[in-house]
Amino acid sequence: MKQVPAAFGVFMLAAAVSASVKAQQNTPPSQDAQEQETRGRADDAVNLDQVIVTGVRTPKAVDKIPGAITLVSREEIQHTLLVTEDATAVLARTVPGYAESSQAMSNTGETLRGRIALRLFDGVPQGSPLREGGRNATFTDMGMVGRIEVINGPSASEGIGAAGGIINYLSKVPEKDGHETTVVSRYSTQFGDDSAGWKLGVNHAYKQDNADFIGGVSFIDRGISYDGNGRRIGMNTSGSVSDSEAKNLFLKGGINFGENGEQRLQATVSHFKIEGKGNYVQVVGCRGPEDDPPCEVPSTNTSERGQIFGQKAEFNDFKQYALKYTHGDFFGGTLGIDAYYADQAMRYLPEDGDDKQLVRVDDDFDEADRIFDQSEIVSEKKGFRIGWTRPDLFNVSGLELRTGIDVVKDTAEQRLALTNRLWVPPMEYESKAPYAQLTYDIGPVTLSGGYRREDGDLHVDSYTTTAYRNSVFVEGGGVKYKENLVNYGAIWRITDEWSVFGSYGEGFGLPNIGIPLRNINVPGQSVDRIADIAAIVVDNTEFGVNWRGRRGSFSASHYDSETPFGTSLAIDPNSNDFILSRAPTRIKGVEVSGDWRFNEQWKASALYSRIRGKTAFWAADPAGAYPAGGLNKPMGVLDINPDKISASVTWKFVPNGDITLGATRLADRHLSGSDVRASDGEEFSYREDTYGYTLFDLGVNYETERFGKFSLGIENLTDKQYILSWSQLAGYQNYWAGRGRMVSITHTITF
Repeated sequence: MKQVPAAFGVFMLAAAVSASVKAQQNTPPSQDAQEQETRGRADDAVNLDQVIVTGVRTPKAVDKIPGAITLVSREEIQHTLLVTEDATAVLARTVPGYAESSQAMSNTGETLRGRIALRLFDGVPQGSPLREGGRNATFTDMGMVGRIEVINGPSASEGIGAAGGIINYLSKVPEKDGHETTVVSRYSTQFGDDSAGWKLGVNHAYKQDNADFIGGVSFIDRGISYDGNGRRIGMNTSGSVSDSEAKNLFLKGGINFGENGEQRLQATVSHFKIEGKGNYVQVVGCRGPEDDPPCEVPSTNTSERGQIFGQKAEFNDFKQYALKYTHGDFFGGTLGIDAYYADQAMRYLPEDGDDKQLVRVDDDFDEADRIFDQSEIVSEKKGFRIGWTRPDLFNVSGLELRTGIDVVKDTAEQRLALTNRLWVPPMEYESKAPYAQLTYDIGPVTLSGGYRREDGDLHVDSYTTTAYRNSVFVEGGGVKYKENLVNYGAIWRITDEWSVFGSYGEGFGLPNIGIPLRNINVPGQSVDRIADIAAIVVDNTEFGVNWRGRRGSFSASHYDSETPFGTSLAIDPNSNDFILSRAPTRIKGVEVSGDWRFNEQWKASALYSRIRGKTAFWAADPAGAYPAGGLNKPMGVLDINPDKISASVTWKFVPNGDITLGATRLADRHLSGSDVRASDGEEFSYREDTYGYTLFDLGVNYETERFGKFSLGIENLTDKQYILSWSQLAGYQNYWAGRGRMVSITHTITF
């Protein structure tokens, strides 16, 4: 079905371009008109505060991009850092479709519009789509991030893995001529035993003539966390930021050269490592009489001092190196060449689950033989991107072409570190993706349409699964992923303040291939015959309205995202661990956001998000016995966040001081569904109930002329006791409370 709207959109764009070319062939624009247009584009890229580069590769004003885009400003990042150093907290507060923050090293359950997003740091992918370990959101000190660009909804513009959208963290840039050094120190506490934490960071920026540099080092020490009842929170088995240390080094330098400085060469080095201190072990909680084993009084997971014999520290160790070359006048356009290398490793806490044992757990299993083991994912990627942007194509004013090719080689594997056993075999994915995108400004209307060809090859060596999966031999093999991806859209700037847009786009991703590979438990399987590793292609239709006035802004959008062979998370009733379900999915949602400046002293902002998704209770039988089920199973909290309302108000009580009060509300949600499979009469049902909560945060800044800026941040101002939404669903050792009140004092001085 997707070929019909895609072909129609491309046809409309081609027709518009053709008509314009014919109309302008006899009346070429004057030199003055061309200069004015060039200056206009430069103004869009430099003067507008609403500019994006993610997905378009060169600066472009958002009011010429037909889609829902969220720009998280440096101010919003800094405000969030006053109350917490959690890497994803700012997204949960400012991006409507982003799920609640896990408050952990893990970002399990942190979806964007109900699907996994592609996370980038200065355009470099974090983590690996081959084995999505839920750790790719903790990769740098957020103090080095200048802004975040979020493309909401499926997009293939930056490569594989963007079924939910793209989140690109962009590092800071020097802003003033000369040298500038900034020192940030922070102390935080929950006033409980060993809850104190601190940070020390030093950044240096230099900008002069044709050269610039920015670099930073930081160290963050975190204590243990407490909930609103003053009880220690359990160590997250997928990775906790509590009781950890983080070190960060970031260096970025560039030089402009050539005639009028139109060429630039830039190099970046980033090395971030967060590592557990190993002072605590988790004590598993109990949900009540229905739990196994049961308890009369429910209690969440907690932590107690101690260590597991032989355990290694959990960590995220992310290194990346990038080189960028741009030429601003290359055959009438802008040339950009990027090369990067990333080495990423993630180790998890020890677990003694059945899936970690050396022998299969059955009726004859001796509990004295039960061991702890630690999972470790390592990935490596090499990428090369070349792109060329040509304005005024064919001398047609407003017609722009962006074209290029992305090449990447991604490898990943997962091991059980303490016993050095293979859990997920080494996987290697190579991709070549040429693309072309046209945009055409016709007065107040911008039309866009593009094509991207994903041409990838996956190779997996032969391997043997663990004892939990019957130690079966799986024959290696290769799988080819080839997909033609299109997008098109239009935006109409009705007035200087109002605009409307509509768009259709396709996203391409891989389904966390490591999970179905490690879960094979039947002999005689081979990699190239496993249906669950088929690609995910998501179609997304969206329309919306934007208003941007002198004192405020407003945006609203509605989207409909579907795929015939998607992914959703479920809980294995036997192991209580996550399993990946492959079946049709459809997600619809509404997003609203806005801000208003009452006067120079008062400013308010708010957002609302509602997402609903459906999937099938069963996928199509590989042997053809029955087709996939209908869309009758609601997608729950592991995939889709409950309704979210967030608001904040800022009072500038003196010219050099301000106070911001923020609130985020997650609503109650009750889901249910059922179905009957006609082929065998099997009945299916699902019910999920989650209960919401409201959290308040407070941030205060006061700038002195001589002694720098002093800031106070209070997270969970009312010290509310609550259970994280995704933790309300029964699963393996996942009963965690949210963090109680935390008070932080930050000092920033620049010289």
